[in-house]
Amino acid sequence: MERENLSDIPEVGIGMLGYAFMGKAHSNGFIQMPYLFWPPPAFPKLLLLAGRDEKSVREAALRYGWEKYTTDWHDIMEDDRIRIFDNGGPNITHRDSCIEAAKAGKDIICEKPLARNAEEAQEMLKAVKKAGVKHCCAFNCRLVPAVRLARNIIDEKRLGRIYHFRAQYFQEWIVDPAFPAVWRTSRELSGTGALGDFSHIVDLARYLCGEPGAVQGVLTRFIDERPMVGNPKRMVKVDVDDAFIATVEFENGAIGVLEGSRFCPGRKNYLFFELNAENGSIYYNHEHLNYLHVYYRDEDPKETQGFHTVDVTESFHPYGGTWWPQGHLVGWGSTFVHEAYHIVDASINSTPLEPHVATFEDGYRAAVVCDAILKSWEEGKRILVVYD
Repeated sequence: MERENLSDIPEVGIGMLGYAFMGKAHSNGFIQMPYLFWPPPAFPKLLLLAGRDEKSVREAALRYGWEKYTTDWHDIMEDDRIRIFDNGGPNITHRDSCIEAAKAGKDIICEKPLARNAEEAQEMLKAVKKAGVKHCCAFNCRLVPAVRLARNIIDEKRLGRIYHFRAQYFQEWIVDPAFPAVWRTSRELSGTGALGDFSHIVDLARYLCGEPGAVQGVLTRFIDERPMVGNPKRMVKVDVDDAFIATVEFENGAIGVLEGSRFCPGRKNYLFFELNAENGSIYYNHEHLNYLHVYYRDEDPKETQGFHTVDVTESFHPYGGTWWPQGHLVGWGSTFVHEAYHIVDASINSTPLEPHVATFEDGYRAAVVCDAILKSWEEGKRILVVYD
């Protein structure tokens, strides 16, 4: 955006719930955004950071440059200086705090999955619609330049009719049975395990291929008990899935497979998708996120023997020119800078978030698909995906 007088750039107050992994990522996004998206729609002002443990949240506030901290997230809702509420807390915190933020008239960005289940997600969606606030669900994988380029190629009809979509999300972090029980291993706190944790691939299926019409899933748990944090001699029940596989029938006639697991030694943050269509194919690996692999059937076979790799860092690529000159790579953390820009721009200038930035509508729909996969496993049958 152009501004004749840079001194007119406003400030926008931010309040955040959560100070750990996502708190760090989201804080960094707001901090970096103004000097990368220059001139920015507004300068984010980190006003109030909320978290359960006073010592930890106090340290995080100091570390990330927050003005104040609190152990009660309700303080964020009562602060009129705060225009954007950022929820990076555990899944159990999403519904109540986001609904209260909507009632307080605050624009919202909420980590994925939007809620523990579709019922909660729908409540949240209704609340933001009723309040008329801007809302973003942090499916940050959409904001990788290579993923955006893949969507552009699809939108331009260069691939033609889509036949297949397959996606995998593999990590290794919980494979050790001695790894302690955390909130992600509790159904009460998280809703599901790998299914919700890796719902990025559910969202990408919708974003790149279209709406699922029916699903059939298998979920499993490999470890039934884990040591309690701080007391390893006491065991805690694990009641969520460790891995899942689901087949998907899309409304456009394509078929797909979604697979996620937290029990894959050697896989650090491996998100892969491949899309096959009548005129070609594309595939992507999140551990090499600057590259999109593309094959077009009409290419001269003497020049191209299959897939070629696109280095998605040119000035004409999505987000090109925001970061560095071509060939100078961006990283996973860059996606949170993109998120910060989009929610601030939407809040200040009412710019639309759709279709490329996930909203609470997308978060709700992903939750419906996840619930259908879970129900399919529980009932042993194919389940139709139905949005209310």
